[in-house]
Amino acid sequence: MQELAGKVALVTGGAKNIGRAIALALADAGANIAVISRNDRATADATAATLRERGVAAEAFLADVANEEEVNSTVDAIRQRFGRIDILVNNAAVRTEVPFAELSFAEWRRIIGIALDGAFLCSKAALAPLAAAGSGTIINIGGMTAYTGGEHRAHVIAAKAGLDGLTRALAVELAPQGINVNLVSPGLIETVRANGTPQHHKTHGTLVGRRGTPEEIAGMVRYLVGPGGRYITGQTIHVNGGAYLG
Repeated sequence: MQELAGKVALVTGGAKNIGRAIALALADAGANIAVISRNDRATADATAATLRERGVAAEAFLADVANEEEVNSTVDAIRQRFGRIDILVNNAAVRTEVPFAELSFAEWRRIIGIALDGAFLCSKAALAPLAAAGSGTIINIGGMTAYTGGEHRAHVIAAKAGLDGLTRALAVELAPQGINVNLVSPGLIETVRANGTPQHHKTHGTLVGRRGTPEEIAGMVRYLVGPGGRYITGQTIHVNGGAYLG
């Protein structure tokens, strides 16, 4: 079933892990895909090549989502390449762990800049084509610790909690333009991490008895951006195996 055939999805942080799984799921639904990565050209190009093997048009773009000029020029390039944008997935984020006493303001601003400012800038840049689509969708990717709290993550938690508020605000304001806005909040997902297992993975368990997969997050995103999700907006959807009961 290719319920997204003819649509175009922009996925930030789409080169690997959850972002890559989302891009693949939307491609399987028939969408053409623009992947944005900050600086990993080789991985982004490899993901785009895999997407093209699924039979859709796909291209990788390098941009820092916290840089307004880069975001605007990249979104313009995506519109020129694909002709439209129907779906925006704000997935780009960095999740460093630093004790609060050691957390610098520069690192605070860097993490919030990527996750929260990046979602603002990308949503703003993509607003016109999303509105023109007539049934545009924005999906923000949150995080469980925005609701449970967690050690060494004040900057990450603040950014993800901000995304929850941004989601509700945009859902109200953009509804008259036919744009749905929702947040998907993953919890305890097995992904490739450069810095080892996060602290909250060591202190939280799931009711289903296992960690989740990126594909399970991607499945929820695919549903929300498809025709079956058009009556859902302004919501936070928790996908965490019962680790947090929101």
